[in-house]
Amino acid sequence: MDNSNTKNKTKPKIGITIGDFNGVGPEVIIKALGDSRISNICTPIIYGSGKILTKYKRALHIEKFSYHQFNENSYINERKPNLINCWQENHEIDPGRLTNEAGKSAFLAIKKSSEHLKSGFIDAVVTCPISKENIQSEEFNFPGHTEYYAATFESKNSLMMLCSKELRVAVATGHIPLEKVKESITKELLTKRLKVLIKTLKVDFGILKPRIAVLGLNPHAGEGGLLGKEEQDIISPAISDFKNRGNLISGPFPADGFFGTYSFQKYDAVLAMYHDQGLIPFKTIAFDTGVNFTAGLPIVRTSPDHGTAFNIAGLNKASETSLRESIYLACDIVRNRQNVIENQIRVDLSKTEKEKMN
Repeated sequence: MDNSNTKNKTKPKIGITIGDFNGVGPEVIIKALGDSRISNICTPIIYGSGKILTKYKRALHIEKFSYHQFNENSYINERKPNLINCWQENHEIDPGRLTNEAGKSAFLAIKKSSEHLKSGFIDAVVTCPISKENIQSEEFNFPGHTEYYAATFESKNSLMMLCSKELRVAVATGHIPLEKVKESITKELLTKRLKVLIKTLKVDFGILKPRIAVLGLNPHAGEGGLLGKEEQDIISPAISDFKNRGNLISGPFPADGFFGTYSFQKYDAVLAMYHDQGLIPFKTIAFDTGVNFTAGLPIVRTSPDHGTAFNIAGLNKASETSLRESIYLACDIVRNRQNVIENQIRVDLSKTEKEKMN
């Protein structure tokens, strides 16, 4: 994370949702925010339950964590984590188990943080892992966080993107069954995805001339049409349109050789055609430090790149590294977006002054 000049700017308020409280969300929150350095770069605001966090703190014997409880009549403490209780029930924790109470509670935290994103109370949200099974309800009928935020903030073209220091991977088709991938890959879809990817690399990551690699759909990128024609008929024409407009986009590349030869190191981001094509190599390379970022939204949302990890929940084995990196990236993107706005204001003011002089 680039901490330059952060002392001269207001610390961003970063919301952190607790996720499924029977997964590793509470544990990684306690571990990550137990490091006081986090509060030096942002003001963390946890959406969840103080009772749940206290139970995990005692069960895991973690002493180095405290928080300020915030309510409508309170104040935000900028020197330590803040907590907003999103439900009042005294739920028992049952690490590793799928329960209805945990699913309902996870949604309440997401819902409250979304309200605060809309009002501007927080600048970004970092979401801890949910179970896509027990969270389903009339209010949450989505495959995951990505689709929920796209609907809530009326974004028709959001993009799932995994980020680390070594690699950025976006996926064209996201959370859909593998059998539906082929019919979903169209020139129109790839055009939309590449537009979002180019914009987010420029605005959110500060890369003025991003270099993007596009993967093929079929083995060996179709082998000249022998193993599939999507590369010839759909992917290559979409790439050519962007290249003709001066964008640095290359491909389609065979996925196995592209990652096997570390060719991704030559690019600022990779567009994969489907979920596992991009996420398997990403998590192999950067599982502990990876961050899930939803590009194309008017708000900033990141999350750890791991799931609920029910198999190790409550055992004090979960690493907080991915959550910490998610907080760092959220802070960076908030500041990058602020810089873009400030630069545009300066340009507009300069233009106005020149018009007055003329």
